[in-house]
Amino acid sequence: MNDDWLSNTFLVADEEGGTALVVDSGGPCAPLQEAAQRLGLDVTTLLLTHHHHDHVAEAAAWGDVEVLAHPLEAESIDKVDRTIEPGDTLDVGGLHVETLHTPGHTAGMLNFVINGDDVFTGDTLFKGSVGGVRAPGSTSFADLKRSIMDVLMQLPPETRVQPGHTDPSTIGDEWEGNQFVRLWRGLDDEGDEPCRVWGEQATLVLWGPDYDGGHKAWVRWPDGSDDIVPGSQVERG
Repeated sequence: MNDDWLSNTFLVADEEGGTALVVDSGGPCAPLQEAAQRLGLDVTTLLLTHHHHDHVAEAAAWGDVEVLAHPLEAESIDKVDRTIEPGDTLDVGGLHVETLHTPGHTAGMLNFVINGDDVFTGDTLFKGSVGGVRAPGSTSFADLKRSIMDVLMQLPPETRVQPGHTDPSTIGDEWEGNQFVRLWRGLDDEGDEPCRVWGEQATLVLWGPDYDGGHKAWVRWPDGSDDIVPGSQVERG
């Protein structure tokens, strides 16, 4: 995990002495490269969830590995060798990779299910929180909600969630405990506290946790549209 951005880079191998891939490259990558050498791994592939700098900054550090990303994300990344479409599958040694399209935080966000056990969720879903929809290249609140509820939450509950930032979780734990998911399920009540966001009047629907120890806010604008924004942008009281 990068100490500044709290972004994760993952090294995934089929077995010691076997084949490996990397998911995202925000760094620091050197400890993973040392681990790959120690374990005798052949690292062949780098999968990028999306184009934001904190997820691609050290892509070049992996040398000649094949770099894959969604076509929409590839437009904003310096080095992509091949694009991968939602629904495509990929076999890397003994690793079987399924691709899920989860737009919202960015238009071409891909999540990767590896061997049916782990889902690498980029900035779509975090432990206890969700991605924002005001970052560069974002689409909409509706897209993010659909990506989480209709795609990720349909995975088996025991599926391990490996997010783009900080701690892992499981689909089952997020289904039961994630405040955004609970509200979308209709289990909890929406808030109605007046607030201001970027100088504009809004209603605070949910003041939830974020991966960095701060807060993520679900806000509703006077026209009835919704946004998920950093808590630091919300003026309460």
